[in-house]
Amino acid sequence: MRLIGYVSDEHDVALANVVVELIGSAGSFETRSRATGSLYVDLPAGRYEIALQKPGYGPKRALLEIADDRPPARLRLLSDRLLGYVWPKWVKAGEPGEFRVHSTEPYLLGLYRLGLVQELERPLGWHDEHGPRATAQLLPDGDFTQTGVGWNWQGYANPIPRQKVQAPARSGLYYFQAETPSGRRFGFPWIVAPDRPRAALAVLASNITWNAYNNFGGRSNYINPEGLPERPTLNARQDLSRYSLPDGVVYRGNPYPPLSFDRPEPCNDLDRDERPLDPIKGRSACHLAPAEWRLLAWLEREGLDYDYHAETQLHAGELDLDAYRALVISTHPEYWTSAMYRAVKDWVVERGGRLIYLGGNGLNCEVELTEDNAAVYQNGDARRLAERGLESRFHARVESEANLLGVVFTEAGAMTGAPYRVIEPGHWALAGTGLSKGDLLGKASLHERCPGGASAHETDKISPHSPPGTRLLARGTNPDDGGADLSYYETPSQGAVFSAGSIAWPSSILVDKHVSRITANVIRRFLEKTD
Repeated sequence: MRLIGYVSDEHDVALANVVVELIGSAGSFETRSRATGSLYVDLPAGRYEIALQKPGYGPKRALLEIADDRPPARLRLLSDRLLGYVWPKWVKAGEPGEFRVHSTEPYLLGLYRLGLVQELERPLGWHDEHGPRATAQLLPDGDFTQTGVGWNWQGYANPIPRQKVQAPARSGLYYFQAETPSGRRFGFPWIVAPDRPRAALAVLASNITWNAYNNFGGRSNYINPEGLPERPTLNARQDLSRYSLPDGVVYRGNPYPPLSFDRPEPCNDLDRDERPLDPIKGRSACHLAPAEWRLLAWLEREGLDYDYHAETQLHAGELDLDAYRALVISTHPEYWTSAMYRAVKDWVVERGGRLIYLGGNGLNCEVELTEDNAAVYQNGDARRLAERGLESRFHARVESEANLLGVVFTEAGAMTGAPYRVIEPGHWALAGTGLSKGDLLGKASLHERCPGGASAHETDKISPHSPPGTRLLARGTNPDDGGADLSYYETPSQGAVFSAGSIAWPSSILVDKHVSRITANVIRRFLEKTD
């Protein structure tokens, strides 16, 4: 018997009992996948048309070359679920995007803008095709996390089923919301930047981090970051190195293969009925787009106009920093390119830019973006960082991010939640709060993964690489001295940086009066014109 391949789903989990038929010049052969997803069959080498079918998954055909010197094929089937994404995922107002939806039944689609509510921007109608399951998409075989799925271009020979929509004139975070007659729902984000600068404040979406945590296809920067293994996962706790290695170190290799942006993002799914004051449910939602939405809702509640941009647009030079008085990065901007870092640092240090960092574990790792819409996350070997006295993966390749942010992530306090304790109550950022030294701020939070306060999830602290004159305004009361440092510093060019140092700060901003007031103080001061 010859091992010809493995069958797995979109998560690279092994599929058993897949019925497989192979047709070639030597005849027709049939087999079924075993418990590990393996396919064994007694047949001669050659080129075959292969057909795969399993209830609950989309059947498909493919061509398979079988030879003694070829490794087993990695065949992929897509489950019968509702999924989608828009391409490109980031555009400017007025530019087109193509929504790419996978559904085994008709679906209703609408485009919503996320502000104080999910506001319907425009209905996009019902979508179906004449053929059976014709709105169901196909998965490419192999490791498509590196190359993308190319939905609407996989299986359609003409452009008719490709659906385009023009980006709205108003910048912001938009969501496509899909729903089927059977009650399935799925929401996916669209970053719409202005066609030209319109507000004094720019807000950056952390879409490179969204991509890092997206494990659609069986890989993210946390699951199989070094590439798909030779065979699919049967039991995650036994098969994935994240769980099986005794030292728990995820990053042990170099280099790392790319992760394509051209994939659905189940990690950013958002229900159409969710409201910004609702508790943030789920592991991913607490630090990705749904959590960033809370900041945008607060900005609109406070009457603060903003332009919204993607990190990838900053990298491409499409965000003119000098057109803005202040830039906000928030929640979990963990992955930046060196070009992004240099651009923002030069703006702050040399040209008086004002940076507002309302997040935690930011700029921790350098990323390289490829021309074919993928990101290479330069993790290096994490075991070497401490040996070399480095504060982060970014420090290993560029410099410590504390040089810009004033703070840097440490493991202390991770996955805990607590309020901050005031250290410098007289600072202008705390004006109007009524807080005294030793008082607590940031007690309320919508963050359900790490409840307890605004200093939560992952926290950053002042370090030896923080700029001279960095002031500590408050510190999180997390255990093991792991609280976030609320900090501020100025540059000789009249630039300034305010850092919250906590992923959960935006999760508190709508429900905690002190977090709200401090953030408003900072933004309004930073938006004032300088001489």
